[in-house]
Amino acid sequence: MPAADNLPSRSTPGVPKNKLTDLEIKDTHLIFESAWGQLEPDVGRENLRFPKEIILLGGAPGSGKGTNTEFITKERGLTCPPIVISSLLDSPEAKRLKDAGAMVGDREVVGLLLRELMKPAYRDGVILDGFPRTRVQVECLKMLVDKMQQLRQEFYATPLSIHFRQTTVHIMVLFVDEKESIARQLKRGRETRVHNEEVLRTGVGSLWEDRATDHDEALAQRRYRVFKEQTWEALQSLKEIFHYHFINAQGSIEEVEQNITKELDYQSTLELDPITVDRLRHVPVASEIIVHARQELVKRLDSYALEHTELFAKVVQFIENKIVPIVLHHAISGSAYINTEESTLQDPLALAMLIDVFSERGYHALVDLHKIEVPQKVDLTSGEISCRIKKVFRIHIRFQGSEIRRG
Repeated sequence: MPAADNLPSRSTPGVPKNKLTDLEIKDTHLIFESAWGQLEPDVGRENLRFPKEIILLGGAPGSGKGTNTEFITKERGLTCPPIVISSLLDSPEAKRLKDAGAMVGDREVVGLLLRELMKPAYRDGVILDGFPRTRVQVECLKMLVDKMQQLRQEFYATPLSIHFRQTTVHIMVLFVDEKESIARQLKRGRETRVHNEEVLRTGVGSLWEDRATDHDEALAQRRYRVFKEQTWEALQSLKEIFHYHFINAQGSIEEVEQNITKELDYQSTLELDPITVDRLRHVPVASEIIVHARQELVKRLDSYALEHTELFAKVVQFIENKIVPIVLHHAISGSAYINTEESTLQDPLALAMLIDVFSERGYHALVDLHKIEVPQKVDLTSGEISCRIKKVFRIHIRFQGSEIRRG
């Protein structure tokens, strides 16, 4: 296991765990600038294009990161696999470093990650599994976000601006308590052992990774505590900077998925460019306009009855005599179309009344106006044809159809 994955961060006596020492701050700048300084000349500044969305996925051992990654990927509409840091450290680049006798520490992790993020597959977004894990990596992440912001400002007014969009960073932590974590680790160990024995016996299938910590309660407990002391603190330190999602992963898969969906509900103000948000701010959000929709509907219907009595009576009579009989004939399908030249509907207020009446009764009503030219007479001298405009209202009524079984 690489050093960055199994060793806690360095600490100095008398210094709180969540504070970086002056030496660590200096080291962090050297580490990041070294990695950046190698990357930029290689790819060119105009090609330093990072993902639009970065989800930093962390979680206690046994919290279900592997189980839920695919669901999170679909929930966010991502099409690329996650970047798993432990796998990245087994990449050919990392192996070359290890073969040369170098230790894969924070410097190497940051360098490998920056280059991986450059791949076009991750442009719209990516999940990072296992980063950051140390305080130095946390600081490097902050520096990366600063660099991305600088690039965005630099290229904002250029033809390349679409490649330097505002990056959204989400911190997502799947959490289970110590007791649940240990139980899940040991359960995974038992299932892995049974599976691997069957593969070895039959030669069918592939072996699962078998971790020593999944067979020893003391080791499983130690692994959880290392997570709490190292990764948990690293992710918590970013809580006030990026969008933070704490997911209760104690329950069933279905319950955890519901928690994830609730946490990741789309919020345009978090993801769109501020200029785009400002441009759209006068267009109401659907969830806002429906809050008092029922009260507003009641108010409008009462005003029709009290202030526009005659017109309202005509509209209701038209509905009862002309539309309802047709709707009744389509009770099974739940969809009825009516074409009419009813003159009452020439008044825009009458159309509003019709839609509101059907809404109050539990239907969905859509109305389209079609204007058709109908020839009336021909001037035999000039050959000119005079037409009248025929107005046809096409009304579509939708509702819950019958549950009658067909076939």
